[in-house]
Amino acid sequence: MWKELADVVMPRTCLVCGKKLGAQEQHLCIWCESDLPLTYYWEQAHNPMADEFNSVLERLRPAEGHLDYAYAAALLFYHHENPYKRIPQELKYKRNLRAGRFFSARLGRFLAASAPFSDVDTVIPVPLHWLRHWRRGYNQAEVIASELARALDASLRTDVLRRTRRTPSQTSLSAEERLHNVSGVFSLKHIPSSARHILLVDDTFTTGATLASCLMLLRSVLDPSVRISIATLAVVEA
Repeated sequence: MWKELADVVMPRTCLVCGKKLGAQEQHLCIWCESDLPLTYYWEQAHNPMADEFNSVLERLRPAEGHLDYAYAAALLFYHHENPYKRIPQELKYKRNLRAGRFFSARLGRFLAASAPFSDVDTVIPVPLHWLRHWRRGYNQAEVIASELARALDASLRTDVLRRTRRTPSQTSLSAEERLHNVSGVFSLKHIPSSARHILLVDDTFTTGATLASCLMLLRSVLDPSVRISIATLAVVEA
């Protein structure tokens, strides 16, 4: 009754099409929910997102080094002309934490039921620079990571990575420029010595440059037996 009354006073609308939501609908209307562009990458140890990410890692790999194939998954596809892009944008730019947690929890349930990700024991969000964090009031990657950690029954570690330099927006940068832009940006605060399978988390996967920079930093101090995977709320579809 109270929910229906609240919908009268302040109607909830679909994040994608803007239509008024029914009492049983959450964030998306039934029609937009049925067309949600899920990736299903959590069902595939090798998928296009993971292949692209591993190709970035190969470019960063020292000549004498070895890297295991990194698992990667995202909840949905992101396209600049697709209205579903509003789902990650609502979290990142409009402070819609409720929607962010809702869709992150869904991704978490998929990962928990997935063989490649079910043994994750440590979840680490990509950090924001302290100034950007202060201005925004929260880190969108941490919002996502907290829900994934809860679903996976894993430890949420926000004390591992630090962003030491504020970088300009990477929206208009090429893949090479993005790699250069995040080079040397992150440092280690603590080493997650007890971790056996780490999940690095960000809001959107575009070229993988930021996540690759974080992974290589962790790989430089961790035992080779520690697996590192990545997950995001969305992956950009070319």
